[in-house]
Amino acid sequence: MKQVKQKVTIGGKNDVNPVADNQASIDEGKGHFTHHCQICHGNDGQNTGVPFAQQMSPPVADLKSDDVQGYTDGQLHWIIQNGINPSGMPAWKGILEDDEMWKIARYIRHLPPKGSLGIPEIFKEEQEEHEQMHAAGKSEHEHSHSGENAHTHEKPHSH
Repeated sequence: MKQVKQKVTIGGKNDVNPVADNQASIDEGKGHFTHHCQICHGNDGQNTGVPFAQQMSPPVADLKSDDVQGYTDGQLHWIIQNGINPSGMPAWKGILEDDEMWKIARYIRHLPPKGSLGIPEIFKEEQEEHEQMHAAGKSEHEHSHSGENAHTHEKPHSH
């Protein structure tokens, strides 16, 4: 597959983050990040445990990378607000409050070491299934989710 690099203009370069750079703002930003962003960026912002991060086109950004950290807070806020097209980064305008977006930008400046927060909860079950499958030497596995009826996956039948 041939990748085409496109130049994307990121606005907000001169916008100043109105949120104080203190632990309370960082912690609140982490909470919003965990709720809205970790599904794609991992708990640590570095895609740890996100199985599809490198399969996206373009791949999901490592938020601790020099490229991302090179953006101003205003640019990070602009990206969160408007998303990046074409990519999987959605626009959060109308979903997150402006203050929440600025706090996420604060948190992105203080990301923890890669892998230190584990993998997103949603991917743990899948990872555990694959580990058990490999330990048992199986090549195929079934997916089940807590609370599903045991007959949900059966083929329909008639009497």
